[in-house]
Amino acid sequence: MTRLQKKTLRLKSTPKTAPKGPLALRWSCWTDKGRKRKNNEDSFLCVRYDTMDLNRLGKFGKASLGEMDFVFAVSDGMGGAMAGEFASKIAVEKITTMLPGAFPYATSANHARQGDSLVELYRQIHRALANLGQCYEECRGMETTMSLCLFSGRELHFAHVGDSRIYHLPPGTGTLRQITQDDTYVAWMLRQGRISEWEARTHPRRNVLQKALGSDNIYVDPQTGFQKLQKGDLFILCSDGLSEGLYPHQMMDILRQESPADPFQNPARRLVQASVEADGKDNVTALVVEVE
Repeated sequence: MTRLQKKTLRLKSTPKTAPKGPLALRWSCWTDKGRKRKNNEDSFLCVRYDTMDLNRLGKFGKASLGEMDFVFAVSDGMGGAMAGEFASKIAVEKITTMLPGAFPYATSANHARQGDSLVELYRQIHRALANLGQCYEECRGMETTMSLCLFSGRELHFAHVGDSRIYHLPPGTGTLRQITQDDTYVAWMLRQGRISEWEARTHPRRNVLQKALGSDNIYVDPQTGFQKLQKGDLFILCSDGLSEGLYPHQMMDILRQESPADPFQNPARRLVQASVEADGKDNVTALVVEVE
């Protein structure tokens, strides 16, 4: 065997590792005022951005994570008259005015700095809402929850205040898991094992918040977190109206149904419709993000 033949054989037998391409996101969102409320105090946000530009996204779509970062958020407002509706809208709109400056470390491996950026973002939103409440009588007492997911490269960073929620459904046979903690005393008792899940779902004070953005809350300390992304991961951001109508196993069944070709029959809409049919006492919003 000649030297050239030996070199050719070595090249053929050397295994090659396929380069990892960028992940992609498929998202859908839907909101409904429910069967009892006169107006919808929930708001949601879908945007992608880089250092130069910010693009608002539609209620459903698909795009690569290779060139821009993505932010999704759900906010549930509270307050007299229309104050709750204003609070949730102001909260999500405030995010767009701070991007990308609020997330200067989105593509950095320094997760602590990224968490600090999210905390500062929440505190600025809180101060803006509290200031409006002090300046305008019609905005007095308004407050809102907010759950936010930032997707960057192969990472997810999230932040949360209130009783809106973020769920994670891993690929394969994994089960749906709530990755945020409700800021209520009832939820704290459930985490401590003092009451059952059924008692928590039926407790008369289950919706009384200990923490929210705005109003007279003096200090805001949002929950933040980070995790690596993998193909098949699925995340739900939702207001408490969704979890009031559906148990986690029911959400899983809906998410694992084969999606019809019609984009308007998306997972988020199916979740919202099922929750409204089962309960519908509150506004219901769902935002579903799948990693592809």
